[in-house]
Amino acid sequence: MEFMDSSSLHRAGFVGILGAPNAGKSTLLNTFLGEKVAITSAKPQTTRHRILGVSTRPEAQAIFFDTPGVHRAKNLLGRELVAQALSVIGDADVLLLVVDAEHPSPEDDLVIEHLEGNETPVFLALNKIDRVSKPNLLPLIDGFNRRLPLAAIVPVSAKTGENTEILLKEIIGRLPEGPEYYPPDTLTDQPERFIAAEMIREQVFRRTGQEVPYATAVTVEAFKEEEGLIRISSVIHVERDSQKNIVIGKGGLKLKEIGTAARMDIERMTGTKVFLEMFVRVEKNWTRDPKALRRFGYVPE
Repeated sequence: MEFMDSSSLHRAGFVGILGAPNAGKSTLLNTFLGEKVAITSAKPQTTRHRILGVSTRPEAQAIFFDTPGVHRAKNLLGRELVAQALSVIGDADVLLLVVDAEHPSPEDDLVIEHLEGNETPVFLALNKIDRVSKPNLLPLIDGFNRRLPLAAIVPVSAKTGENTEILLKEIIGRLPEGPEYYPPDTLTDQPERFIAAEMIREQVFRRTGQEVPYATAVTVEAFKEEEGLIRISSVIHVERDSQKNIVIGKGGLKLKEIGTAARMDIERMTGTKVFLEMFVRVEKNWTRDPKALRRFGYVPE
């Protein structure tokens, strides 16, 4: 399939990123932006919100929506996350389907089912090609070409950056002509308070195992900016006492480890020294409780 030649006129529009859990959507978004606005981990379903990221260059502004992984949901939280992800289909000028080329998922087909009959241009990013031999990519490319009309298929590595600039230019070529939606220095519409909570949750995902990450939500109760210092008070919510014990760890060492790593990330983001206070609280069965999901921001008010 031939790639499109971008117009010299300015382009601006919205790009919805879709894919199965752990396909590398958030890493790809961060690579496009050159900054970290979406948290990542090796565990699936790390992303729980529709995260907006803005890439601005002289000829265009591409506004990306990173979304939760589309999967066969088993609880209320999962169903809400999938609904968030699929809602982007009707809001985007261009859609970007991200597939793990090393481990294609049966859940890729769930996304494709929702894209069938859709008239929005769809690009396919075959991600993680740094882990796959080129001959093994050809059957994947052929299979997706048969199942879904695509604007283009671009093999990429979000981790190394290989071909990501090519992909971004091709996406820009399909955006509508128009002026910028956001000031040129905008990276995201999310406040620092939200990103700080996500950075804490990222460290829980990275540093705990089994069911604990998926039973965790983080709220920031206070975010106070002082001269040369930001004071943050946060709560890590879990569903059971046993999970609370794991997050805290023996002698509080695991919680200290999580806090130190999160504080360093928040300091890099803000450029300011951070005092981070964290508590762990049991909120029984919050992943099944509509009121708790609204309070934690996973369901619209």
